[in-house]
Amino acid sequence: MFRYGRVEFTWLGHDCFKIKGEGLTLYFDPFELADGEPADLILITHEHFDHLSPSDVAKISTEETSIVTIPQAASNLSGVKAKEIVKVSPGSRVTVKGVEIEAVPAYNVNKFRAPGVPFHPKEERKVGFLVNLAGVKIYHAGDTDVIPEMEGLQPDVALLPVSGTYVMTAEEAAEALKLIKPKVAIPMHYGAIVGSKADAQRFQALAPKKVQVVILEKEA
Repeated sequence: MFRYGRVEFTWLGHDCFKIKGEGLTLYFDPFELADGEPADLILITHEHFDHLSPSDVAKISTEETSIVTIPQAASNLSGVKAKEIVKVSPGSRVTVKGVEIEAVPAYNVNKFRAPGVPFHPKEERKVGFLVNLAGVKIYHAGDTDVIPEMEGLQPDVALLPVSGTYVMTAEEAAEALKLIKPKVAIPMHYGAIVGSKADAQRFQALAPKKVQVVILEKEA
């Protein structure tokens, strides 16, 4: 667990984080949860199985839970218990349960499943999120390469994929820090589908010295 200001960050593996602040429990991309504390707010970046897992969402969602996600993912959550499902797209700004949320673009520029066909095409409008919780600005990048839209985000804490294959490599993520300019960066997207802790360590070694890189241990 890592604390920044009044916010606690717990990494649950892959791209999944539990974040607590101001009496709220927020999850990003719940996946392969052993169990789960009930969520006030769940944010899902896109519809791929390792980010949108209805069975894992069901473990933490209640009749008071709000879910924020893109339309492609929302259509797969019809059977999940929730207070509401708020649909967003890149550029959307919403306030849910008092939490300011901005959906930001997430896409590939050099990772392809077939010639000229990215794993995460820009036109599919998948997202990352900028969240302001308890005065802490948090950026969850989703599945993305280094993209121009990262410039000037300046979060307090950036959660960045580092495994390569479908997302940024450790080297690319370190370069992305020069655009994003966070105070703290936490690597993710390794140890499950692709990548290992070595990717996180390489990212830490390559990061600009003014950015604190925190490698979290996975918690159940």
